[in-house]
Amino acid sequence: MNIPNQHIDLPLLREKGVALHIKREDTIHPLISGNKYRKLKYNLEEAQKQGHSTLLTFGGAFSNHIAAVACAGKEQGFETIGVIRGEELAHSWQDNPTLALAHQQGMRLHFVSRGDYRNKNEAPFRHNLKERFGEFYLLPEGGTNELAVRGCEEILTETDAGFDHICCAVGTGGTLAGLINSVKEGQSVLGFPALKGDFLNDDIRTFARNDRWRLVTDYHFGGYAKVDRELVAFINRFRDETGIPLDPIYTGKMLFGIFDLVKQDVFPKGTRILAIHTGGLQGILGMNLVLEKKNLPLLEL
Repeated sequence: MNIPNQHIDLPLLREKGVALHIKREDTIHPLISGNKYRKLKYNLEEAQKQGHSTLLTFGGAFSNHIAAVACAGKEQGFETIGVIRGEELAHSWQDNPTLALAHQQGMRLHFVSRGDYRNKNEAPFRHNLKERFGEFYLLPEGGTNELAVRGCEEILTETDAGFDHICCAVGTGGTLAGLINSVKEGQSVLGFPALKGDFLNDDIRTFARNDRWRLVTDYHFGGYAKVDRELVAFINRFRDETGIPLDPIYTGKMLFGIFDLVKQDVFPKGTRILAIHTGGLQGILGMNLVLEKKNLPLLEL
């Protein structure tokens, strides 16, 4: 699968002598974009091999993973069940772009309280799900498991060997682990977490097979799904200047961080950076609903 690397030619990069390319994983599929496609690839093969006809997974109101599983399930003939955090959404999901898309793709939505959702990895909770829905192939929240990491190891190709740094946004850490496992000697992987805290280090080490990586934890903008006026302005300006749309939860924050580090001269002149666009653009509609309620500028579609 030949995913293009798009060269970014902007004044700051020319001034600092830094070459930036973006791997356009967002173009991999019209609905199952970016790292979600990669994470699902071998999991769906395994589900078929085990004879399952139903996929079950977990996610929040605007989860890219929920949308991707629903679309992939429809495309490959699986029934899909989404266990959604927030029982109040049972009465308003039709107004939620992500959940409406998932339902349109055939996903059965099962809403649980936030308290119950915290028990999603516990045996009694899983047992109750099987009692209710029958047998299913379980996909973890965010999609990260060994098979998902294997899929993400295929993001980089031999043509990417000339880059010094591979940059990627981080949610659960599976995509980053796949990149870590496939970088060459002399390359490093920089992860930009969308969540506060450094707890992800241990999660990533579960799957990573080398130590050529580090997390850059200064660009979460207050935590998961938090955005502000400055980030929205950056994303809109970047799209205007390059033609590349960015999602506000992951790739937008990563690119903001990269440009801030370039501005601070963290990267020496001559550095070559490859940033991974992990998709997630379906989340823009939902984020705009949040921004509108806060009377903040909207993201361009």
